Amino acid sequence: MEIDKVGCYPFLAEPFHCDVSRRLFMGHLGNHLLNAADFHSQHRGFGMTFLGTINKTWVLSRLAIEMEEMPPMYTQFNVETWVENAMRFFTQRNFKVADSKTGKVFGYGRSVWAMIDTDTRQPANLLEINDGAINDYVERDKPCPIDKVSRVNVANDAPLVASFVTRYNDIDINGHLNSVKYIEHVLDLFDLEWYASHRLKRFEIAYVAEAHIGDTIHIYRELDDDGLTFRFRMAKVDNETGDDVEICRNLATFVNQ
Repeated sequence: MEIDKVGCYPFLAEPFHCDVSRRLFMGHLGNHLLNAADFHSQHRGFGMTFLGTINKTWVLSRLAIEMEEMPPMYTQFNVETWVENAMRFFTQRNFKVADSKTGKVFGYGRSVWAMIDTDTRQPANLLEINDGAINDYVERDKPCPIDKVSRVNVANDAPLVASFVTRYNDIDINGHLNSVKYIEHVLDLFDLEWYASHRLKRFEIAYVAEAHIGDTIHIYRELDDDGLTFRFRMAKVDNETGDDVEICRNLATFVNQ
């Protein structure tokens, strides 16, 4: 039986996954996108379950989410996902978020993934996995009308605005800081008053290195001249030298509301 190149998966904006505006948290939306990516790859022969048998896994490298509106509480919505391009060490995967009843589009996402060997932690050739199964599902013609993930630039002298120590709930199945937790820790830097008058339109993250439980994480932030675009650098403290080791960069773009 032939499987479509594009996967479509239903989700619900559950009340306890929504903020005070009664709309879905960006972090929970991020989780739904990653779940859709997992479902899509699992059903097509290059998912985490199969990769685990050959000591490989997917690692999220970059993610951009751009929303015109977050799904309101109790909204049933679909996440469509598809592979736009597959190269030797990276694949580009896109997302579309839309109301499952009306078809109203809430927003889109773009992501870049790498495959690594779980023993060596080195890149693996994803085109060799399952006889190159991923090539059968590349869909280049479906539009994703948002910009690709940019190279987020953050000044070296950006001020330190927060620090935290990673704990149990920060850690994922691979034993390192969960991809979405990076997003949540950054968005926690803004208070409710800010969110009452501003809407998060776009969030970007570029992952650089892994963090593990017990790591001390520093967050540095700078503001663009528009007053609405924030750039962040997150770094873990090296336990031996005390130096910062960059783990990711983030960009959050807000609009007035």
